[in-house]
Amino acid sequence: MNKHISTNVLVTVLITVLSGCASLQFADIFQGYTSQMKPVKAAQRQGEFVKAQSILGQRSASNGSYVLSLLERARLQFLASDFQASQKNFAQAYVLIEQQRNKAKIQISKGIEKLGAVVSNDNAISYQVPYYEQGMLHSYQALNYLFQHDFEGALVEIRRANLVQENALKAYQDEIYKAESELANSGMSSGSLDGTYPSMAESIGEVKNGFQNAFTFYLSGILYEASGELNDAYIDYKRAIEIYPENHYLQQDVLRLATKLGMQDDLDEFEQRFGSYQSEKSESEGQVVILFEQDIVNSKQDVGLNLPIGRSNRGLKFFSFSLPVYRGALPQHSNLTVSNAGESYESNELVRIQSLAAKDLQDQLPSLLTRQVVRVVAKEQMRQKLSREAGDVGNILASIYNIASERADTRSWSTLPDEVDIVRMNVPTGKQLLQVQVHGQMQNIEVNVQPNRITLINFSAIGNYTGYQSINL
Repeated sequence: MNKHISTNVLVTVLITVLSGCASLQFADIFQGYTSQMKPVKAAQRQGEFVKAQSILGQRSASNGSYVLSLLERARLQFLASDFQASQKNFAQAYVLIEQQRNKAKIQISKGIEKLGAVVSNDNAISYQVPYYEQGMLHSYQALNYLFQHDFEGALVEIRRANLVQENALKAYQDEIYKAESELANSGMSSGSLDGTYPSMAESIGEVKNGFQNAFTFYLSGILYEASGELNDAYIDYKRAIEIYPENHYLQQDVLRLATKLGMQDDLDEFEQRFGSYQSEKSESEGQVVILFEQDIVNSKQDVGLNLPIGRSNRGLKFFSFSLPVYRGALPQHSNLTVSNAGESYESNELVRIQSLAAKDLQDQLPSLLTRQVVRVVAKEQMRQKLSREAGDVGNILASIYNIASERADTRSWSTLPDEVDIVRMNVPTGKQLLQVQVHGQMQNIEVNVQPNRITLINFSAIGNYTGYQSINL
C-alpha cells in the first residue's frame, strides 16, 4: 500500500515538474532544438521560405524559445522579401531582449524557470539571445528599413547594432570571470572538460571573441557614407578592418576615406600595410556594393560526457552530462564573381557567423557546466529520495526520467548565413548589367547606377537557391 501511494506521489511529482515548464513545448525538453529545425533548414535550402515558416510553427509568448522563433521567422521573411512582416517580428524580438536586459538584476520571474531547469534541462530557461545574434538582428532590421526606403530607420538600427558590440566589449571580461568563479565554487573548472569535450578550434577559426562582427561595422560604414557622415563611416570601416585586415575591399575603403578626410598619419600607416591608394573613380561613375550571404550556419549538436564531481567527504562520483557543441571544421565556400564592362571582381570574406557562434559557445561553457553540476546532483538526490520512498519502481522511473530529460540546450538562431562576403566596385552610371557567378551558376542583375552614389545589393546563395534585393542609397 505504501509503495502504491509512493508511486502515485512519484508520478505526481514528475507531472508537477513538467507542468512547471508548461510554457515550453514538450519537444523542447525531450527532443532538442536542432532536431526540430532540420526540416525548416531543409526547406530554406530549397528556397521555400514560406514553407519553412509553416514548418517552424507558432510558439506562444510564454514559451521559453519564443524570442528565438521570432528571429527565425523574421529571417525567413527577409529572404522571402516580406520586409514589413520581417520588420515587425524583429521589432518584437528587440522588445523582448530589452525586457530581458531590464529584468536581469531583479530575476523575479526566473525562479520557476530555474527550478524547471534543475529537474529537466537548460531548455526550460528562456532563451538568452547572445550578442552576435543581437547584432545580426539589428543589421537585418536595417536592411528591412532600407528596402522599404526608410533610410532614417536603417540608421537607427545600425546605431543599435554598434551599441550591442560596445556593450558586449565592456561586459566580456567580467562575464567570463564571473562564470569561471561560479564554476570553481561548484567544485569544477573549465579544465574538467579537457580530453572529454570535443575541441571547437576548427569551427572558431581565428576570431578573438564571439560578438565583434565586421559585417555590422561595414554595413554601418556604407550607410554613414551614403548619408554624407564620412567621419563616422571611416571609424566603422577601421573597426571592420581590425577584424578582417586581409579584406581587399576594406583596405581600399580605409585608404580612400583617409585620403578624402586628410587623415595623413592614418594614411601613412595604411599605405605601409596595404600599399599606395590609387583612385579610379570618375564623376561618371557610381559604386556597387554586394553583400553576399552563403549557405546556413551549422546547428549545435548534443555531446554526452562522464565527469567526476566532488561530494563533500565522500570523494568523487562520476555523472553523465549533456553539453552543446559545434562539430567539424568550417566548410569552404566559393567566391562570388561579378563581371561588368570587361572588369571582373571576386568577393572577400567579411564575417563567419559559424566562428562567432562557436566562440560564443566556448565562452558560455563555464556557465553551462555550472548549471549541469547543480542539475545532475539534484536529479541524483531526487532519484535516491524516490528510491527510498517508492522502492525499485521509484528508482526505475526516476532513472528513466533523468536519462530522457538529459538534453543539451542546442538552441541558436539557426537560419542565419554561415558566411557573408563583400564586393565593392566602381561602375559607369546608368543601366548596367552585372553578371554574377557562384557555384557554377550565372545570374544577371540589372541595376540603375547613379553618379557618386552607392547601389546596395544583398545576394543570397543557400543550397539550391540564389536571389537578391537591391536599392540605390
